[in-house]
Formats: sequence, C-alpha cells, structure tokens
Amino acid sequence: MTELLFRADAYLQDCDCTVTGHTPEGGIEVDRSVFYPTGGGQPGDSGWLVWNGGRMPIATAVKGAGGAVVLVPAEPLALPAVGTGLLQVIDWERRHRHMRIHTALHLLSVVIPLPVTGGQIGAERGRLDFDMPEAPADVPALERRLNGLIEADLKVSESWISDEELLANPGLVKTLSVRPPMGQGRVRLVRIGAGAGQVDLQPCGGTHVARTGEIGQVTIDRIENKGRQNRRVTLSLAD
Repeated sequence: MTELLFRADAYLQDCDCTVTGHTPEGGIEVDRSVFYPTGGGQPGDSGWLVWNGGRMPIATAVKGAGGAVVLVPAEPLALPAVGTGLLQVIDWERRHRHMRIHTALHLLSVVIPLPVTGGQIGAERGRLDFDMPEAPADVPALERRLNGLIEADLKVSESWISDEELLANPGLVKTLSVRPPMGQGRVRLVRIGAGAGQVDLQPCGGTHVARTGEIGQVTIDRIENKGRQNRRVTLSLAD
C-alpha cells in the first residue's frame, strides 16, 4: 500500500520515494506518493520523476491493486528499476487549480442543495450534475451567493469518522452516483467553515485549498439539461 502524502498535506509539491514495482501496462508503483491518483472526479496529477542519471515525465497517476498508487509515464522510456530512489515533483500549477475548482464545487453544492448525480474537475472549469427537475430561475443570484462564500474566506479542514458512523448519518453523502470509499474502517470528511459558521461537511478523498478565499472569483458558465431530472452546472475560474 502506498503512503498517501497528499492526504496529509495537499500543498506538498515533491517528495522522495522508492520504486516498489511495475505494472504490466508500464506504470511505476511507489512506496509513497505526492501524486494524487485519478478518483472522485478529480484527475490524477502530472509531473516528473528524477533520479540519479534519469528524468521521466509523468502523465497521470492512477489507483493500482492493493492500495498502490501507479505513476503513468508520458513517454515510452526505460522504467527505473525496483528499489531505485526517486524524487517526485508534481505540476503544482495544475494541481492547485484542481484544488481551487474542487473546493468551489463543494460550495456549489451548498448554494444548490440538491442531490448530486455526477461531477468532474478540470484545471479551467468543473461541473456538478444535480437531480434538478427545473433549472434555477436566477443564475446571477446563485453566482453571487457562491462568490460570497468564497470571499468569506472560510477555513477548509478535515476530520475522520468510522464506516459505522457514516452509515448512521446518510445525510452526509450528497452524491447519488459515487459512494464514499469504505472498507478501510474510517472515512475522511471535508468541512468548510467552523462552528456556527460551518456551511458544508461531506465525505471526500480529494485535495482542497486551505481557505475558500484562495479559490478566487468563479463564474457559472452554463446550466444544461442532461435528462428529465438532471441538470449540469458548469463553473470556471476567473483567472
């Protein structure tokens, strides 16, 4: 099982690691990872591996067998041997934009308090699909509320609960299509705001900014009809 360094510190941009294996597809398994692997609508990180006598661009990271993180080379180069010590370096600008978008989408689920049927995060924009029979009548008002929560510069923090506690509190889960990862004994919750100022609390394994003010202004680009009961809401970063 790979140690998930991004889980403890989303702002960590590099780390040392050791190659623990190779996949049949040509991926590199490592003992610890600062690369976030694709999951929960968030893309895997890209970046580089550096070692004595070698450098390799990494296109993405994915989840492997047994809790491993697999780094996927961007080019068909010779893989570093098992046991090789590496320096991992992520494309920080891209990751940070994912963090900003991801946290903005959590806030979008606050201003549109309806069940979420899907979502996707990108470096420029992100979207959530809602179980929403009719599109909102006043989109500019939604955008103002969303940017108001961002400008409030609310703290973003995490805590953990047991699988049993989550099952006893099904209202914490906003997504209908994707269930929180369970089976490890505990589930990570991401909280926005604190105390009486808390605005959101939900299970999430992705990376987030430390405060909502770091997101910057966002724009609701469009709301699309994706079925009788489904509306897709897309937002983008202003910069």
